[in-house]
Amino acid sequence: MTQQLAVPTEISDPVNAQILGVSEDLIAGFATDPFQRIAEASQLPLDVVLERLRAMLAGGVIRRIRQTLMATNLAPGALVAWHVRPETLDAGFDFMSKEDPFSGHVVIRSTDGDTPGSVYRLWTTLKVPQGYSMTRHCDFLAAKIGASAYRIMPAKRLFALGVGHVRRKAITPGSRTDAPGRVIDTNIVELSGAEWKVLTALKREFTVAEIGPDPWRARAIEAGVSLGEFVRVAQSLSDREVIGRFSTFLEHVKPSAKGERVTRYNALFHWRVPEGREIEAGREVGRHHILTHAYWREGGPEFANVNIMAVAHGMEKSLVLEHKTAIDAHLESIGIPVLYTNVFWGGRSEIKPSEISPLEYAAWGGRVGLALEAQRTDSPD
Repeated sequence: MTQQLAVPTEISDPVNAQILGVSEDLIAGFATDPFQRIAEASQLPLDVVLERLRAMLAGGVIRRIRQTLMATNLAPGALVAWHVRPETLDAGFDFMSKEDPFSGHVVIRSTDGDTPGSVYRLWTTLKVPQGYSMTRHCDFLAAKIGASAYRIMPAKRLFALGVGHVRRKAITPGSRTDAPGRVIDTNIVELSGAEWKVLTALKREFTVAEIGPDPWRARAIEAGVSLGEFVRVAQSLSDREVIGRFSTFLEHVKPSAKGERVTRYNALFHWRVPEGREIEAGREVGRHHILTHAYWREGGPEFANVNIMAVAHGMEKSLVLEHKTAIDAHLESIGIPVLYTNVFWGGRSEIKPSEISPLEYAAWGGRVGLALEAQRTDSPD
């Protein structure tokens, strides 16, 4: 009897790397046939792509496959830094990652020295659905984890938004686009109740069994609409820039079962540039290929009034810093002074999508005892 060979699941496998180089962040917007799009862009047969994605998801190399949203356009969001006592830091991390579905990225960060803001070790992203108070949510979380202070930093503009860890491994310091990065606005888009139903079904993570041709038919049934109506609404949301990309997310923090890592170092870069030049500077920072995120956020006095932030990943700390040095040099070369800069390094991390549904928020508030009605500012459909 012939023994069936196991399907390779490591990212170093050439076929898997070829797929992931596309599937991480190159399928933009809504696609009626996302897996076929991945196959075409990676120049591989569809059945090979489906087999490899199923195996990598089942093996934990890919931690999720889903249609991403431009959540900044659906719910007020922010990066939040928390001042928590060292002895309760891990407990605070556990609460944010396990008990609050509206906190997404949860990261313990550190600096290379005693710098402005270095006492803020716990960092989270937070989305609070339309009509609710982010400050009240943070007050509730602060009481739960014993935080003595926190800083809310909403994104005023975005200049880069992607993942692409496999593609970025080979990028040299200073590599950038020919033109400055685009400016992504953060205006909130209001949706109808029917649109929320489609969106809720659309954004749910794929199970291994769901990875196949015609992936949206079952989601249309879940949303209670025809496939044609599901596609129409999804395309409308994409046209309104509510939809992000169809993406495979790698487990880039923890090693795989065979000890392979996608990345080792996660750096949050901070810059302070002259007031009034934030968008110009953000576009110049955001054009650098190494960055997965770049945005205009106000750090305030807690963080020496930085106003441009960006995220980069890499296998070697020295190389990540070379990328940072190249960006600094580029800004200086085009006449944008860097008045202050810092790097916050990521340690323990948990990455999950933030819930954004107003219905889910109301249900969660009831479970945890957070009085919600008093903080409502509008009534979503």
